[in-house]
Amino acid sequence: MARTAEGVSGTGEKAPRPEHLGHIIFITAAAAMGGFLFGYDSSVINGAVEAIRDKYNIGSGTLAQVIAIALIGCAIGAATAGRIADRIGRIRCMQIASVMFTISAVGSALPFALWDLAFWRIIGGFAIGMASVIGPAYIAEVSPPAIRGRLASFQQAAIVLGIAVSQLVNYAILQGAGGDQRGEIIGLEAWQVMLGVMVIPAVVYGLLSLTIPESPRFLLAVGRDSDARKVLAEVEGKGTDLDARVDEIRTAMHREHKSVFSDLLRTRFNFLPIVWIGIGLSVFQQLVGINVAFYYSSTLWQSVGIDPSSSFLYSFTTSIVNIIGTAIAMVFVDRIGRRPLALIGSGGMAVSLALEAWAFSAKSGDTLPNTQGTVALVAAHVFVLFFALSWGVVVWVFLGEMFPNKIRAAALGVAASAQWIANWAITASFPTLADWDLSGTYLIYTSFAVLSIPFVLIFVKETKGKSLEEMG
Repeated sequence: MARTAEGVSGTGEKAPRPEHLGHIIFITAAAAMGGFLFGYDSSVINGAVEAIRDKYNIGSGTLAQVIAIALIGCAIGAATAGRIADRIGRIRCMQIASVMFTISAVGSALPFALWDLAFWRIIGGFAIGMASVIGPAYIAEVSPPAIRGRLASFQQAAIVLGIAVSQLVNYAILQGAGGDQRGEIIGLEAWQVMLGVMVIPAVVYGLLSLTIPESPRFLLAVGRDSDARKVLAEVEGKGTDLDARVDEIRTAMHREHKSVFSDLLRTRFNFLPIVWIGIGLSVFQQLVGINVAFYYSSTLWQSVGIDPSSSFLYSFTTSIVNIIGTAIAMVFVDRIGRRPLALIGSGGMAVSLALEAWAFSAKSGDTLPNTQGTVALVAAHVFVLFFALSWGVVVWVFLGEMFPNKIRAAALGVAASAQWIANWAITASFPTLADWDLSGTYLIYTSFAVLSIPFVLIFVKETKGKSLEEMG
């Protein structure tokens, strides 16, 4: 490998960086555009919730299903993306996701009725699921080993950036419509424009996928050895020993164990303990109610008397806090370890959620007293900060490291599925729970944050500094 610049390896020693670092960053950023759309499509619905309720005159239960139904598509997309990518390639998979994001955006902006809005959301969810799998896999496969960890962080950074941009765009559209979610702008209602704007990044994603190379791992798997060598030379530098790299990749592919579901079972109907721990991490990550902040925050603030314009602004500031927290986690996850960050996050989330529950207990009709309103706003931002600097990142790091090699792929699939199911449960239940008792709802989220502390202390082992081979 050419030594035009140096970095620090995982062992603390100087490690060579590849030539054309700017080009490698471009390739990674292009692939991470799927993560941007993941974040954008997941949270853009936040700006349309109340308008959809009003336009179709539906109750909280039906509204919740329309919002949450995209997660069904997410689960299917995530479960099938790997097999699709192994058959037709990573780039083609990205292009399929781009087309589905585009179709979903157009369909969601121009629905004939509530049922087809739900259908387009499932299509968008399928694209999200694909992007959640293909982006990280492709980045890992094209990244030079010396800087793989930093490049892998592009995906998470892109997701939180997509969330923030969606809220900023929603706020700008709302202002253009005079502060009315159903106000007219460019011949459509504001909420329709919010959902339709995603066409732009979706098309950009597709165009960028035309400019980046296929994964050398896939190329070798389908017998395109010369093309694989060209890509390796492109991303790792002309000084790379291509024969050695090709042999290394082939050896790794041959050694891989294709884990299956039965590998995860201790008995016929019971998972191995490590699989249950992975499921627990995934479920706790969602049951603290984090996606309420990204799917329903505008609705939440309006329900306690904040005007729509300000509620959209607070959704945007929350997403900025999310970016800041993610950056903090990326800095400290390898310095202080995964468990300490998780425990810090659990404590911070428990306190902030409890404060939100206290504040919402003072709700009278559609208003909050000034003191409780201020506490609720500050606590909501603090909650997102503590989640982002801990569980938002740490869970994915744990899931990538904690499983033995023999079961890693299958165990990750089960844990990810559990996460989508828990996400669906929170998303589908919040409107009905909020109608029942908003303060009580936040007490439920608080209890899960508190319970996550003994769960981590008793069951979760630190993985910092350990090789994947040490996990068994």
